[in-house]
Amino acid sequence: MDRAQIEALLNEVRWGSVAVADALERLRNLPFEDLGFAKVDHHRALRTGMPEVIFGQSKTPAQVAAIFARMAQAGGNVLATRASREMFDEVRTAEPRAEFHETARAITLEQTQPVAGKGTVGVVCAGTSDLPVAEEAAVTARLMGNTVEVIADVGVAGIHRLLAQQETLKSARVLIVCAGMEGALPTVVGGLVHAPVIAVPTSVGYGASLGGVAALLGMLNTCSPNVSVVNIDNGFGAACIASLINHL
Repeated sequence: MDRAQIEALLNEVRWGSVAVADALERLRNLPFEDLGFAKVDHHRALRTGMPEVIFGQSKTPAQVAAIFARMAQAGGNVLATRASREMFDEVRTAEPRAEFHETARAITLEQTQPVAGKGTVGVVCAGTSDLPVAEEAAVTARLMGNTVEVIADVGVAGIHRLLAQQETLKSARVLIVCAGMEGALPTVVGGLVHAPVIAVPTSVGYGASLGGVAALLGMLNTCSPNVSVVNIDNGFGAACIASLINHL
């Protein structure tokens, strides 16, 4: 339950359309709900402006479905990342309105309209192999109320593809740039735009890429001062930061 939902509930109590006892029941699980195997933080959106998100990796489909259902009942938007088709099948049994984003490996439920961001979040990826991370970022940013523009397959090996997108790049209020291999793309983008660039190293590349470490180190050593870096494959984290910037 976010700030707007709590304010709406309190107004309903004031106007007499909701009884105090009913309001207390709806607030009962703040700030968290104990499911035994998980403690669901329903209060996070009120504290931070961003709801709790389910990290599906290493959870069972049944665990993801149980958490998803409880978060859906709380009334807000729900997101599960690193989710499989099996997890989605289990979630859909409990919550038929849920949607699966296969490339992003994400499950979403949209129930509320969040405050809109002030501009566009651009999500750029170097190659098609980086799309799962880029799409995770795009799905997350959209669910948080942002207009998102995805630019795919514009890596530096064919830099003319990137330069052809300069108008779109320059119109974004904040950019998320995902790249594996040597991780050069965020530095190039940073040199073209007047906006914050959030670099996401991906675990894409041959042996010496070291599962994304080479891209991570390259991005940390960028010479473009408007570039910051998140962890390897962390499209979700990049989207959260981009959303905060876009809502300032």
